[in-house]
Amino acid sequence: MGLPRISKLFGAVNVGSFRISAMIMGQSETGEMIVLGSGNRASQGIKRGYVTDMAAATYAIRDAVERAEKNAGTNIESVWVGCSGAGLGSRVAKVEIDIGGRRVEEDDIEHLLVAARDSIQFDARRVLHAQPAHYTLDGVHGVANPRGLHAERLGVDIHVMLADGAPIRNLIEAVQNAHLEVHSVVAAPVAAGYACLSPEERELGTALIEIGGDVTNVALYAGGMLIGLTAIPFGSCDITDTIASAFGIRRFQAQRLKCRYGSAIASPADYKDMIPVNGPGEDDGTAPPVPGADDRNTIPRAELVSVITGQLGQLTAQINQALKEMGFAGAKGGQVVVTGGGAELAGIAEYMQSALGRPVRVGKPPALRGLGEANATPGFSTLAGLCLYASEDPMDIRSVGSSYQISSNYSGLAVVQRVIRAVKEYF
Repeated sequence: MGLPRISKLFGAVNVGSFRISAMIMGQSETGEMIVLGSGNRASQGIKRGYVTDMAAATYAIRDAVERAEKNAGTNIESVWVGCSGAGLGSRVAKVEIDIGGRRVEEDDIEHLLVAARDSIQFDARRVLHAQPAHYTLDGVHGVANPRGLHAERLGVDIHVMLADGAPIRNLIEAVQNAHLEVHSVVAAPVAAGYACLSPEERELGTALIEIGGDVTNVALYAGGMLIGLTAIPFGSCDITDTIASAFGIRRFQAQRLKCRYGSAIASPADYKDMIPVNGPGEDDGTAPPVPGADDRNTIPRAELVSVITGQLGQLTAQINQALKEMGFAGAKGGQVVVTGGGAELAGIAEYMQSALGRPVRVGKPPALRGLGEANATPGFSTLAGLCLYASEDPMDIRSVGSSYQISSNYSGLAVVQRVIRAVKEYF
């Protein structure tokens, strides 16, 4: 059965420290999102989400995109770019205006958004996106469409995603050097949220933990939007490096051991289960013997699991601290969703559920037509989420026209009453 007619194309590039991946999705005339092609390769020129080698990063981006284009049978000119580093930060600002108890009109909403646009100034950092999450009427939250309703005060909660300017400029330049236009840079936790969380989870309160190669982003969703974000400079590659150091082996060997035999949960059988340190054809007789290995260069699986759980213990301690600082603690906390490449480790959900004392599940991309088995894993959640985010193209209040004129409804002492508050405590 052939594909339906594609009306729009969306290209995405996720620039990670472990891999750089690209995906092309098409939107059918009925609105269905279809994966047309994807490509990925080992990351180069990227460290903890920052561009460290412009030429190497550009080459890796171009290579990943060309692989996706070849698989999709089409070319793209612009992409939505995922960013997991660059000092990401999240804020929620509340802006209100007085409308005097009358019916809310389109002019009121536009004026409110203009007031919100003019208020977005946070320490001269770069604003990646500033989006209205939902409206309020006289302080009552959760109003999706206030048009036609009566109120004394009309408000809006604005989610603002911030980043350091220079790293974002480097990222944009690396993509542009790969002969691509950058439609927008999207924070990885926002994209991953589109892929992994249901609207209800984003509304009720969910912690999304994205374990990348070099960075773990801890994002807090509530009220339908991201309200808190902490970036931890520790990821799955750090676990791989610790394995390599512990057994005196190379990184690619450590990565293979972690993926094939590693687990976040220990079992009594691990002490009897002997695993080979070297893969087929890797033992040329020149490498020194691995500490604790037998004459066949095998080690108890328990030793590998011990190294992994030791590193996970350090990571979950930092995650727990970040969640507490964001108010996600005690009876005020809810479900945790773990995603990213590090979430592919066996037993990770069970380990984190025990360590965090919360229900934990692994987040994956939604079931999409054309999404291959290799891409239907936690490691590709952000990439798929970028395309889903692009298809919705959420409104950014910075796009509200600066030529907007204040109407007579806002003259005199009843002119705008802006109230910009600190991050709203949802928990």
